[in-house]
Amino acid sequence: MERPAPTNSSTQGGKGGRGRSGGKGAGVGGGRGGYPRAVEGLIEAFSSLPGIGRRSAERLALHVLKSPVDEAMVLANAIGQVKTSVVHCSICYGLADGDPCEICVDDRRDRGQVLVVEQPRDMIALEATGMYRGLYHVLMGRISPLEGIGPDDVTIQGLLDRVGEPEKNAGGERVREVILGLNPTVEGDGTAMYLAERLKGLGNQGGEGVGVSRLARGLPTGWQLEYANKAVLADALEGRRSMGGMDDV
Repeated sequence: MERPAPTNSSTQGGKGGRGRSGGKGAGVGGGRGGYPRAVEGLIEAFSSLPGIGRRSAERLALHVLKSPVDEAMVLANAIGQVKTSVVHCSICYGLADGDPCEICVDDRRDRGQVLVVEQPRDMIALEATGMYRGLYHVLMGRISPLEGIGPDDVTIQGLLDRVGEPEKNAGGERVREVILGLNPTVEGDGTAMYLAERLKGLGNQGGEGVGVSRLARGLPTGWQLEYANKAVLADALEGRRSMGGMDDV
């Protein structure tokens, strides 16, 4: 029995459908196989964020699209609010709702201690421990010659001004100690060395120098020696402490 010849309706429909949909340029404009321009714009906006690729941006955009209008507007308003109401403290450069920030205006804190960190998130992490009651100074980065970031590109001069001129520190108090809390990276260590050199012997109106220290490094609680790398072990040995019965080593 002879098979009937296939009709060309599906073929014509497919080709004809693509031709009527506008061809290659139909995607972004809302034609077949593409998102409407507004959605595409939102995807591109999310894609510009650090760590967000095209796929993740698509999921975020579609989530916003499916969300109730009120929920989507909460997100939009939050973005607008953070750009209009959040400022950098003029003393410590931390993020704040007002200037100076709540930490710098708190007279219960030890204003003679300044803990230097790279980013606001480092300051927030340390503050969350509840173990430190001094002030902070946020560099807003670290020195990195390979990336073209020099001392003038971070807030080092602001720190030096606070140490050299007490009236520029919170409450007008003299800075006794600067604690270097930079990340233990090549750039962080290089920045710490630069700061230690600049702060060495830096006088102030009282004629007294400032002490410089750094956060302790070494083995975290619960860690095993066999899994620690050489750098961690070296820091642990260098920063060892007395347990009583002998002078500090």
